[in-house]
Amino acid sequence: MDKHVVVLNWRDTGHPQGGGSERYVWHVARGLVRRGYRVTVCSSAYEGAPAQATIDGVLFRRRGNDLTVYLHALLFLLRTRADLVVDVQNGLPFLSRLIVRCPVVVLVHHLHREQWRIVFGPLVGRIGWWIESWLAPRVYRCCLYVTVSEATRRGLVRLGVDAQRLTVVHNGLEPVPPPVAERSAQPLLVAVSRLAPHKRLEHAIDTVARLSARWPELRLELVGQGPWLRPLRDHAQRAGVADRVVFRGWVDEHAKHAVLDRAWLHLCPSVKEGWGIVVMEAAAHGVPTVAYRSAGGVAESVHDGETGLLVDDFDSFTAAVESLLADQDRRAAMAVACRRWSQTYSWASTADEFASLVDRLTSGANSSSSVTLG
Repeated sequence: MDKHVVVLNWRDTGHPQGGGSERYVWHVARGLVRRGYRVTVCSSAYEGAPAQATIDGVLFRRRGNDLTVYLHALLFLLRTRADLVVDVQNGLPFLSRLIVRCPVVVLVHHLHREQWRIVFGPLVGRIGWWIESWLAPRVYRCCLYVTVSEATRRGLVRLGVDAQRLTVVHNGLEPVPPPVAERSAQPLLVAVSRLAPHKRLEHAIDTVARLSARWPELRLELVGQGPWLRPLRDHAQRAGVADRVVFRGWVDEHAKHAVLDRAWLHLCPSVKEGWGIVVMEAAAHGVPTVAYRSAGGVAESVHDGETGLLVDDFDSFTAAVESLLADQDRRAAMAVACRRWSQTYSWASTADEFASLVDRLTSGANSSSSVTLG
């Protein structure tokens, strides 16, 4: 019988608010299918999606909403035989280790300490962070962890996760198609992001407002959808730059690449990112990124001074954007470095690294602690 890998993730790639975590899971799942594994992804339901579907050999089970999906996933585990579980911890863990005897791999993209408070307020935020930072490391104390950046790896060690049970498997990158649009003749800033409070896209809008007098043709395009659309529109209106900010919403891959082809700079003002797939996508188009040094994985996906600039506060963020807008030669040098840097990553490599770990864990292992990572 084929070995069965069950992946627990609160959303899948088709979810309207799916993001980098879902793309990572999708490429890993397909890679495991190519290795001969049977793969089931348990995630939440959403409008227009069938409750069950098989795509490229991966079985998707969609049940519940963003909260009840955890219960549905655990009930499925009780009714099925799994040779390995990948428990994707997007803030809240599934606690699968409490009900299965097979190996469990905990996949953590980034820690959510700041997001808990921003999204849910101080009380619920403290409870959420307690679950993530205190309860989860104890429930999974014998399990192996995979994360996507050294920043998250260090954060997990600080929470008490044994460094010997941690490994980094970076995000990959799809091949970039040939350019479909010319670089914009006027200064154009782009942010590709889910529209959510912790993405802090207000900083991108405020950057345009602050620079608008000196750069009268400056524009910002926001690519993505999410629950924060109306607050962001209102913010642009209050900042007096509603006519300079374009909300593109969800766009297909062709349109997204066209936007990046035209961009001068990519802005990533997020509070926290596990790695920053969009940073690497922009880099593949020769577009440098300006981001915050404290935002976790972006301090690794952006090579400060080479493929973009990392800053510590909003004043520095705005100054970094203006310095690059004004220096065409530096942007051109960064574009070369960006393209070179992006070529070192691929989803095939990500899938292969993850699959090698699964191979070792399922080759006769009886418990999730039977393999130690270097």
